[in-house]
Amino acid sequence: MVKLYAVSYLLCLGAGVHEAQAQASTLGTGGARAAGLGQVSTVLENDVWAATNNSAALGVLTRPMVGFGAANKFLLPSLNTASVVAAVPLGHRATAAGSAAGVPAVVAAADAPRFGVVGVMAQRFGGKLYAEQALGVAYGYQLGTVRVGARVEVLQTSLEGLGSRRTVAASLAGQADIIPRKLTFGATLYNLNQARLAPYQDERVPTVLRAGLGWRTSEKVLVLVETEKDVEQDANFKAGLEYRPVPVLALRGGLATRTHQTTGGVGFKSGVFQVDYAAAWQQALGLSQQVSIALQWEQKQP
Repeated sequence: MVKLYAVSYLLCLGAGVHEAQAQASTLGTGGARAAGLGQVSTVLENDVWAATNNSAALGVLTRPMVGFGAANKFLLPSLNTASVVAAVPLGHRATAAGSAAGVPAVVAAADAPRFGVVGVMAQRFGGKLYAEQALGVAYGYQLGTVRVGARVEVLQTSLEGLGSRRTVAASLAGQADIIPRKLTFGATLYNLNQARLAPYQDERVPTVLRAGLGWRTSEKVLVLVETEKDVEQDANFKAGLEYRPVPVLALRGGLATRTHQTTGGVGFKSGVFQVDYAAAWQQALGLSQQVSIALQWEQKQP
């Protein structure tokens, strides 16, 4: 019933049922960088939003980071999302100990945190009539050219007049450098436990598998592709391109086939601050926008 309410809201705007479900979903991705890249999120690195996108990518973060995000879908006040994430490395690996056999130390990221990285995330979507909240803890660890991660989150949906429901969803994630610093593979499995939201019609949180490739053709260009499969929906193919004409500036574009979205964005990085903006255009529903800010700082080493 909860899902039907959100879908019906968008159906009034003329979208089809499956398309509307996809557009209403708030699960799985975060940060304006991924939003500008067609929502490709499994292979992004050095990004605090890995706590939401792919927890395995947390494993490469060597400094504490915090991020804040705000998004709006189709210029409707009731479809706002507010997010906050944070990541903290545990320990410091001063030597190459723990590197994979045969992998050069420089490639094995000898500076990766010794005990991995812990991330936390909180997100709220919706308005007074209908709202979703998520509060989660993620963990990522790097060993050699492989990174693994997991996340557990509490999800709550609220519908005015009908109360709230809570459930717990668990997710797994992985990344591997097929060609170090050139070609990266990433995958996530969201809600592997198929958490049930309500007994009525056995309403469950969507289980979603994502897999993607990131190809860095040069220091300035990153090409991304990803496929996403909800067990109850057709597959969604996504692609993105990031171009950095100078180190402080990133220009982004992307598309997603099933949701019929074209995206674009820009990012600025100066010192410890990074600011990203993204816009997405959907033919039937219109404009969506997102902005995120990340801050990182030095961590004292023993």
